[in-house]
Amino acid sequence: MSELLTGDFYAFENLLSDEERAILLRVREFLKEKVVPIANDCWARAEFPLDLVKGYAELGIAGLAYPECAGPKPSGLLSGFLALEMAHADPSMATFFGVHTGLAMGSIAACGSAEQRQRWLPEMSRMERIGAFALTEPTGGSDVAGGLRTTARREGDTWLLDGSKRWIGNGTFADLVVVWARDTEDGKVKGFVVEKGTPGFTATKIENKMALRTVQNADIALSGCRVPEANRLQDARSFRDTARILRRTRSGVAWQAVGVMLAAYEIALRYSKEREQFGRPIAKFQLVQDLLVRMLGNATACLGMVVRLAQLQDEGVFHDEHSALAKAYCTTQMRQVVGWARELLAGNGIILDYDIARFVADAEAIYSYEGTREINTLIVGRAVTGMGAFVT
Repeated sequence: MSELLTGDFYAFENLLSDEERAILLRVREFLKEKVVPIANDCWARAEFPLDLVKGYAELGIAGLAYPECAGPKPSGLLSGFLALEMAHADPSMATFFGVHTGLAMGSIAACGSAEQRQRWLPEMSRMERIGAFALTEPTGGSDVAGGLRTTARREGDTWLLDGSKRWIGNGTFADLVVVWARDTEDGKVKGFVVEKGTPGFTATKIENKMALRTVQNADIALSGCRVPEANRLQDARSFRDTARILRRTRSGVAWQAVGVMLAAYEIALRYSKEREQFGRPIAKFQLVQDLLVRMLGNATACLGMVVRLAQLQDEGVFHDEHSALAKAYCTTQMRQVVGWARELLAGNGIILDYDIARFVADAEAIYSYEGTREINTLIVGRAVTGMGAFVT
């Protein structure tokens, strides 16, 4: 078996079964050989390496969580470590994969009929069709539950979608986009699968990003976009159904944050051994060791948290507040860790050549998406006090 990641100080990875670890190591090797060497270049050019999709597909992991696709369902621990591993290599590609497998496929798996799951999930698991998830809007983020403005109006066996979406990952090239819209008749939020090429659907790439530049985020305009009733997710009846999907993917974001922390620590540790000042490696300086140990402590604490979260979820304990606390805490610690790593690299930390600059920038997006720290804090606060503090 391959060695553990440098920052896995307590060897959490060894909690995986031999079969699961074999899957993880296969993914690690692919990322090391195919993704890491081009990550900085793709990020700098803000271009997505579409030619890598075939390689991701050949890993055979996109459909692991869905019985319609093949094989036994993996443990939450394996799913978490896969998210960690991808973010450790490149947060942009981890986001691409998470949007496709977690948000898009997860929406269909959780809210689609049996026929819909069979129609779309097998192809998506083979990555023959790529998915996106369109919830956030230009004027609404945290308030989207009650403030969703995109509308759906039924005409016979067809729905007309009108509105705008923003920050839609994979949106420029996705074959299937899960669009959430409010039914004008009953006011309920419903989900619709919009297929590529549908008239009235326009996706425009968001330019000039400072984070996750490889991810192709889109502004989406829906103008009389006609979607058949057969493409309405049959079990998506209110925003509570949307929230069920976010609860699961929010856990994955916490795992991504740990992957970023481990990468930052690894970069800083390696640099400290190579960089010399005053005639010796800076790793011999007390203040540098202090930074390294603080980084390692944060990463280890957060890894322990998400490991326990995955174990609880495997036991069927799947509460909003558990995912919310992990997302809020791990992403906050992640910002500290990447900042300390950048500090250790000094001026070299602000250029792509030394890798950490990309992680510092990408951490800002991970910190923000899938629920801000403040919103996740209020979810946990409501659970522990029994009193909601949301402003409505």
